[in-house]
Amino acid sequence: MKVVKINPRKYFIYKFFNSTFTGLSVGSIFTIYAPLKPSIFSVGGIFLAVGMLIIAKFYEKLITLTKFFLISLFVEIVMLVLILLFLVKPYTYTTALLVYAGYQLTFVFGSYLIRAETIFLRKKRFLSLVDMYKQAGYLAGLVVSFFFYKKLEILFGITTNQEKVYILHFFLLFIEVTVIFFLVKSFKR
Repeated sequence: MKVVKINPRKYFIYKFFNSTFTGLSVGSIFTIYAPLKPSIFSVGGIFLAVGMLIIAKFYEKLITLTKFFLISLFVEIVMLVLILLFLVKPYTYTTALLVYAGYQLTFVFGSYLIRAETIFLRKKRFLSLVDMYKQAGYLAGLVVSFFFYKKLEILFGITTNQEKVYILHFFLLFIEVTVIFFLVKSFKR
């Protein structure tokens, strides 16, 4: 499968929902990671830095439109798997460790994705719009998560962070499927 073109309009929508996901989930990570020891974060940081160095070494081969699409899709599928894992086995040490490792794996590709996005969107106007969509999505996710948590408390009497975060993951599942849908629609074959 060879990708030949990005559809900017659909790509902006993808970036909006991708950042909405980030805004929604940012607070939940602290609850999910609670069982992990601080040393785990150091080890994860080391693997992240080494992984980013390895990816950077191969930019010349990796920065193609097809690989950009496939790596973007891989990152989103990892996120989908992490959500499903958490919904099936929430709040175990193993789940916390796997979620952390999964996030670190996706972060390894972070710099690559930003560099490739800049190269393939090229036009200043597109770069400006993609950043605006990202920030709008992130802000929307933060606002929605705040009201979501408050609604769970006020309307349903749910006060524990664990319950709130678990329920949020059903919404995150829907958002992640939407992210993947618009990602696939953003690339023309």
